[in-house]
Amino acid sequence: MRTITLEEHFVCPGFVAGPGKEFIAQLRARAPEKIFEQLSNIGDQRVAEMDAAGIDMQVLSLNAPGVEQAEPAEQLPVSVEANDALAEAVKKHPKRFAGFASLPTGTPEKAAEELDRTVRKQGFKGALINGHSRGRYLDDKFFSPILERAQALNAPIYLHPTVPPKAVTEAYFGGFSPVVSGLFASAGWGWHIETAVHVIRMVLGGVFDRYPKLQIVIGHLGEGIPFMLPRMNKNFATQLTKLDRPVGAYLRENVHYTFGGFNFPATFQNLVAEVGVERIMFSADHPWGSMAEARKFLDQVPVSDADRERIAHGNAEKLFGL
Repeated sequence: MRTITLEEHFVCPGFVAGPGKEFIAQLRARAPEKIFEQLSNIGDQRVAEMDAAGIDMQVLSLNAPGVEQAEPAEQLPVSVEANDALAEAVKKHPKRFAGFASLPTGTPEKAAEELDRTVRKQGFKGALINGHSRGRYLDDKFFSPILERAQALNAPIYLHPTVPPKAVTEAYFGGFSPVVSGLFASAGWGWHIETAVHVIRMVLGGVFDRYPKLQIVIGHLGEGIPFMLPRMNKNFATQLTKLDRPVGAYLRENVHYTFGGFNFPATFQNLVAEVGVERIMFSADHPWGSMAEARKFLDQVPVSDADRERIAHGNAEKLFGL
């Protein structure tokens, strides 16, 4: 069974020295050096680790926090460096790697041009955006050039978590030890709720009415959205929202969902029940999540063999042209 994973990360020197400097310093202080080495390698070493875990292809993206929180003038050079490095890795291993573009979201016209360049000239499969851009969300018409170009190129956007804006982080997640508050604002809760809020803002803000063919991908078995989907669909009536469709329709027709280290059977079953297997795709969140554990979970999820194939590779092949 072919396997394609979609939330798999790397870093480049410009990111390490620039917008990712603080993140990398924290990483190297608290995590095994192996994590940094894995992030830095998008060559033979990574392919060997994929082989050992039974992963056939990774669609790679620049690690969070990406460039989105950097000064606008700093974003484009780092995005171009990351994208060119990734394009070279894909060229060397075309059957093992594919790419999501990093975009300088602080300058949307330039971001649209960079998306165009990477898709048309380098064969990238879409873009990955790390959450809000200095407190602005994709429902803001400021980002229209990016969304318009993504729809025109038929290039999905993977919406990856980032830490909420500073005021939200302090109000919601402060008051505990630094370690507890940090986890509360990130992997323990905040990342996922922040991403869910971002998607719902896009729906309620009419993004998918303006760009009906636009496709968004989110990880972590839906960032909590499937649990709340029926409730939202009931409360956000179309006569209230003035949208073209019910909220649930956008979440089932414009959004796709991946695993991303959430190897949890009950959460998976809830996602299947709400959106169906045709909206679910495999991922491991390498190197933060174990590829071997992800593959084991995929092999054990309670679906038919045909549906397992769709989740493992078929849905990604269809959406991204892999």
